[in-house]
Order: sequence, then C-alpha cells, then structure tokens
Amino acid sequence: MLANVLLNASVLEPGSTAFMLLAASLVMLMTPGLALFYGGLATKRNILGIMIQSFTSLGWTTVLWVIFGYSLCFSGGAGGIIGNFDKAFLNGVAPSSMYSNGKIPEYVFIAYQMMFAIITPALITGAFVNRVNFKAYLIFLTVWQVLVYYPFVHMIWGGGLLAQWGVIDFAGGIVVHATAGFAALAAVFYVGARVDKNSTPNSIPLVAIGSGLLWFGWYGFNAGSEVAIDTVTSLAFLNTDIAASFATMAWLFIEWSRERKPKFVGLLTGSIAGLATITPCAGYVPLWASPIIGIAAGATCYLAVQFKNKMKWDDALDVWGVHGIGGVLGTILLGVFASKAVNVAGTDGLWLGGGTFFWKQVIAVIGASVYAFIFTYLMLIIINAITPVKISAEDEKQGLDMALHGEKAYDEGAL
Repeated sequence: MLANVLLNASVLEPGSTAFMLLAASLVMLMTPGLALFYGGLATKRNILGIMIQSFTSLGWTTVLWVIFGYSLCFSGGAGGIIGNFDKAFLNGVAPSSMYSNGKIPEYVFIAYQMMFAIITPALITGAFVNRVNFKAYLIFLTVWQVLVYYPFVHMIWGGGLLAQWGVIDFAGGIVVHATAGFAALAAVFYVGARVDKNSTPNSIPLVAIGSGLLWFGWYGFNAGSEVAIDTVTSLAFLNTDIAASFATMAWLFIEWSRERKPKFVGLLTGSIAGLATITPCAGYVPLWASPIIGIAAGATCYLAVQFKNKMKWDDALDVWGVHGIGGVLGTILLGVFASKAVNVAGTDGLWLGGGTFFWKQVIAVIGASVYAFIFTYLMLIIINAITPVKISAEDEKQGLDMALHGEKAYDEGAL
C-alpha cells in the first residue's frame, strides 16, 4: 500500500490538488451563502424555514453522496443514462486512487463534486419559500437528486449519453441551473400562490452578504471545473467575473430606466443571473464573449422575471427567471461562442461554423428542462400522497419558523 501511495504521489500535482481543495471549499461556502441570500429575501416569519432547507442539504446530500450518489454519477459504462453501484460507499476508492486526469486524488474530486450536488436542489427552495412542509422537502431532496440530478451528471460529466453525443457543459448550465430552475417552476405550479403575496425582504443587507458569498464561491464553482491549474482555469475565472459584472450593470440600468430609481436588490439579482448564465460557458468561450453573455444574461433574466410577474407565477425568489432561464441562455450561448482555440477539450460553436453542435446544445437543454419540470410536478403529486406537501393557510400566516420549527430568527423581546 505504501509503495502505491508513493507511486501515485510522484505523478500527483500538489498545486492542482491544493487548488481543487480550495475550490471545493468555495463551492461549499455557496450553500450557506445561498441560505443568507434566500433568508434575507424571505419574510421575517420564514427566515429559518428557508435557511434550514439549505443547511439540511449540506448534511443529507453528503450522506446520499457517500452511500451511492458518487457511484451513480461517476461509475458505469460510457454512453448510459445513469451509473451503477460499483463505487457505493466509495468502494474501491483508496488514498492512492487518482482522478482520471492523473493530477489530483480521487478523494478531492469526490469532495468537489459533492458540493455541486449539495447546492443544486437547495437552489429550488427559493421558489416555494414559506409553503412546503419540511418532511415533504426531505423526500423531495432525496428523490429529485437520484432521478434528476444524478442522471444528468452522469450523462454529461460522467461520460454518459449526452457526452457521447457531443453535448458539453463546463460547470452546470444544464446539470445545475436549467434542471433546478424548471423544477422550481413546476413546484410553484403545484403548491400554488402564497397567502400573503405582498411579502417583502426582511433584510436587504443579509441578501447582500449572501450574494457576495455566492459570487466569491462561484470562482471555485467555475474555475474549479477545469479540475487542474492551467490556462483554461484562469480563463474560466476571468470570464466568470466579467460576465457577472456586465450582467449586474445591465440589470441595474434596465430596472433604473423602467422604475426611475436604482434598486439594490435588482443589482444583486442581476449578479446572480450573470453568474448562472456564464456557468456552462466559462472555460469554453473566448474572453471577448463574456461581456456579451453578461449583458444578455442581465437583460433576458430581467425580462423573464417581469414575464413571471405578469403571468402571476408565484416564484417567490425568482429561481426560474434567474437560474432556469440563465442556465438555458448560457447553454445556448455556449453553442454560439464555444471555441476550440481557447479549450481543445471543447468544440467550435455556431460563430465558428459549428451549427450541428449549436443544435445539440439547444436540444439538450430544452430536453433537460422539460424532463425536470414534468418529473418534479409528478413527484410532488406522489409525495403528497405520502405526506402533505403544502402547509395549511394558518401555518403559512404564522410562518414556517414557529409553525414547523418552533424557533424565531430574532428575539424581539431582548434588549
């Protein structure tokens, strides 16, 4: 065993390993950041109710990932829809085991990918804030990962069906944002509107702290997806920041021109839209494309949120408009701007004559979105037959914090 460890240590890249440990830590930080972001946007009676859902994913998703999640995502034959149980309970993975690129231990890759699995279903919770029972959420968290998230991870990042077909997704436009965003929309349709539709954020400073942590963590989310330190890593890092910044300003100016006042929550929401949209593109598109992608993200996601409001879809925290539409838009723009000149592991997009690749991206992201929507809606019907999904009107008026958890975010009686 010692000889094997020494042998593998001789090819291991300490710099890449250290970077990937840092990237995994940054992606982990995004889940508490999301809890703060959503917690600030929620009403005072529902801060803990939304935050506990994110932190529960930190714990329960890790359990699922170790038992069978990693195995279903990253084991099994090429070209399949989902993996097998060969690596259940991390069977066969030793300290000397290396990730397939030969640069980092497999343990590090397991940890990094686990952080993606944690945050993806947590994104959905912002859509049905203050309306869903915690027991139903636990069932939802489990089943949605197994039958939506794991298959798309395997099909795209695990060498499965879509990867074999030629679909690419650098850090999760399809795998994370499109699936979560359209699952959120299905949940909104199923649980219906809130009793109090005029609820306002309880703490905009909390939203700012959460969005800042998300932006910070997104560097690990996108740059870390190269799973090494090289020129693509630096490209993904800078593309991420540029697109987010342009989207932030695009949203700010569009909303300012329409409402005659610059809105801080809008600015923060625009940054998340830009980050979600650049995610599939970050390591595959040239630097000059990121401002275009960012402006498109700010404008398109803003219009999507306005359309949602016009249709009276009660997506409380705009998960569909920001993450769902952002993921779809980013995946399509990847089909336009992708360039093998910046990443030989990618391909050329429509801009460089890759029309076939463009249509593969369009078909894949639409198919993933439709599947996530339909499956989520049907799953909620089944869960409701086991335990009520939606809380009562009385509990909703009282707020999830006291009605379900018996706690308050703030002790209003304290001096």
